[in-house]
Amino acid sequence: MSRIAKKPVVLPTNVQLSVTDSEIKVKGPKGELELKPHPFVKIDVQGNEAWFSPNLELAKRKADERKYNAMVGTYWRLVKNMVIGVTEGFKKELEIVGVGYRAQMQGNKLVMNLGYAHLVEMEVPADLTVEVPAPNRIVVSGIDKQKVGQYAADIKKWREPNSYSGKGIKYANEVLKLKEGKKA
Repeated sequence: MSRIAKKPVVLPTNVQLSVTDSEIKVKGPKGELELKPHPFVKIDVQGNEAWFSPNLELAKRKADERKYNAMVGTYWRLVKNMVIGVTEGFKKELEIVGVGYRAQMQGNKLVMNLGYAHLVEMEVPADLTVEVPAPNRIVVSGIDKQKVGQYAADIKKWREPNSYSGKGIKYANEVLKLKEGKKA
């Protein structure tokens, strides 16, 4: 069995977890998240703890147990991230490096000047918040870790950092190893 799933997911007092056959729902002060359950995983909610175990009654052969155990660890982490999301939320910070590269918010759109002949406009999803505290910094935050990470990756994809000069969009904590240019 997955080692992380041997411990329970501890639910804070202001978080409610409900598990049915059709959905796993986590409700907290910042919002509500839903997840489709997997048949390989059994979730038992006891008080303020959620315990995860493989549903080995569905296993047809001994070799299936490994897949079942892997899904237990995956769902443990997914539910743990849902609990963190509805209590604290998730945040990704991006930095724009380059002369003339900048970003700004215009209504519900993130507008970036990245050296192209056109401005790059990205619609901000309803469940995410995007802030531009400075023209070269973007902060994406929300309660769903996957959506926050995906939107930040979509922003970064518009101008990946150059491996020689470092120009482009990078995560705030990302360390770039720059290559040495040609010598004459």
